[in-house]
Amino acid sequence: MNVNTAVRPHSIVVFAEAPQLAVSGGTVRRARGQNFLVDWITVSGETDVVVESEAETMLLLPGPGATIRRAEDEVSAPSRSVCLLPPGRHLVRPENAGLLMLLRSAASEAEYASAGNVAAYVPLDPRVALPGAAWTCRRTGISVVQVDRMPPAAGRPRLKMLQSATLSINWVEYEGVRDRTQLSPHSHDDFEQGSLAIQGDFMHHLRVPWGPDATQWRDDVHLKAPAGSLAIIPPGVIHTTEGIGSERHLLIDVFCPPRADFIAKGWVANSEDYNAPSIS
Repeated sequence: MNVNTAVRPHSIVVFAEAPQLAVSGGTVRRARGQNFLVDWITVSGETDVVVESEAETMLLLPGPGATIRRAEDEVSAPSRSVCLLPPGRHLVRPENAGLLMLLRSAASEAEYASAGNVAAYVPLDPRVALPGAAWTCRRTGISVVQVDRMPPAAGRPRLKMLQSATLSINWVEYEGVRDRTQLSPHSHDDFEQGSLAIQGDFMHHLRVPWGPDATQWRDDVHLKAPAGSLAIIPPGVIHTTEGIGSERHLLIDVFCPPRADFIAKGWVANSEDYNAPSIS
């Protein structure tokens, strides 16, 4: 199949409409990017959720806190924290019923195939760069980062940025609508942006740049993304996002591999925990 990468469509998953998968301790609804998975997990709080991965995993706890056990280690993570789980098997027991999210890159073909937006990746987008080698983590054990204690990125007070060995995220949070005179349209050449809406409704504004072939031009898209959704913005598409409505807004932007440009600017709060892959 010939893919016209200039007009590769976006995809969006509303998790409540995605297939429901059973996990120990709850249910999961899954969405994917080309290089990563997002699991939206509804938990009962009464039993353990098993997290197992060959690469470091990001566990987001925007709601209830949790106790995380790994081998002989046990760590308590409060609400509104991001947990970085080393490769291996972990047991996550939430404090009470609610939501947690898992972000990971290392997964089986079957897991990627179970995502609600799997059809958007048949075939894969050739412009999306491969994840490449994982960054090397300097620390050992489980790391818990409390979002409310994180410094924002320099000059960007709304953005709090973290990385793992294979991913990076922006934790974007604000009250009420976004200032429409301060939007930030931009595009990415060779990677996707996943925008995970956790609280509040959002509008993603998407524009495909015009090329010399006018038959490939596309109208602008103004995509409403409710809380509980993941939008995937492909390479080459100009985009910006605004929170709509008076409620609080929480959006997590997801990238794989980690954003080396943000790291180089000193915007990623835990970048000193990692060494970049060596370039041979």
